[in-house]
Amino acid sequence: MTESEVLIDKRDGLGLITLNRPKAINALNHPMALAISAALQVWAQDDEVRTVVVTGAGERGLCAGGDIVAIHRDASALNDHSAGANADSATGVFWRDEYILNALIGRYPKPYVVVMDGIVMGGGVGLSGHGSHRIVTERSKIGMPEVGIGFVPDVGGTYLLARTPGEIGTHVALTTARMSAGDAIAAGFADYYMASEHIPALLETLRTETAEIAIAKFATDAPESELVAQQDWIDACYSADTVEEIVDRLRTHGSPEAAKAATELLTKSPVALKVTLRSLRAARAAKSLEAVLNEEYRVSIAALASHDLVEGIRAQVIDKDRNPQWSPATLADVTAEQVDAYFVELGDKELGLEAGK
Repeated sequence: MTESEVLIDKRDGLGLITLNRPKAINALNHPMALAISAALQVWAQDDEVRTVVVTGAGERGLCAGGDIVAIHRDASALNDHSAGANADSATGVFWRDEYILNALIGRYPKPYVVVMDGIVMGGGVGLSGHGSHRIVTERSKIGMPEVGIGFVPDVGGTYLLARTPGEIGTHVALTTARMSAGDAIAAGFADYYMASEHIPALLETLRTETAEIAIAKFATDAPESELVAQQDWIDACYSADTVEEIVDRLRTHGSPEAAKAATELLTKSPVALKVTLRSLRAARAAKSLEAVLNEEYRVSIAALASHDLVEGIRAQVIDKDRNPQWSPATLADVTAEQVDAYFVELGDKELGLEAGK
């Protein structure tokens, strides 16, 4: 990590974290995650820090996710598909530390104010969605786009997605739909709405006021959520037990929105879709964020050695032909054994997070 990729400062009672890779929409890499984690651990015990504030440099967004070009490079070189074999790879170690950071944010003992302005995807959701004071603006676009690159929502994303009203989270996960500010608040991914023009004044006010008082000075009513307005068909279609049945319901529902969702869904990795649905259903029953992160880590390590992750990143980011050749190619071709393989325990390579610790 170059010194400028994440700016960490302490002043006026604030612990300030600024993601500083604006050309990459502040994509998160391993050294950045370690630096953020180290600062948070120190500040948790520092009486001079009242509030942590997390922002992203530039105008495009807080964080576009992880550095998937580096993940592609790592995954392309792997050839061992056995459970846990790739946990010690560069990406496996990165994910371990990243998920530990996500859990730390989720149980942080001080106000954690995060400005989710602009694009917030994947790993950016992990940095923001588990915080105590989550702010969105008119420019916010929030999502978990993993199935579009042959991956599965992680960083505690399945925990958040599984706890949305009804089946909104299932729709967002399987179609990679982007949430607006109103959607994000309604779905439980954010708490407060304010105009982006007020962010500088908010940051200034936080120097002398508590998080609650400072945010109250600038927050306004959130825009209505289009996803909530469409919840009837979303719940009716996505409550099915299999991805195939979800597609059938979307196709036969009769609304143009449902038909569009079916079309979007069917462009994604078939195996990633099935693994994601199983992950979401398991996360809904899980008792803690830590339990969900433990399972997400198993799934992520399995995905790292998969054909579809390498192919999905190639098609979307490396060659940019937007024409991934998934394997298996269709939902019908994905076997139960292939899905089960993503959930195999990792033995001494388990993430091993415990709730509240």
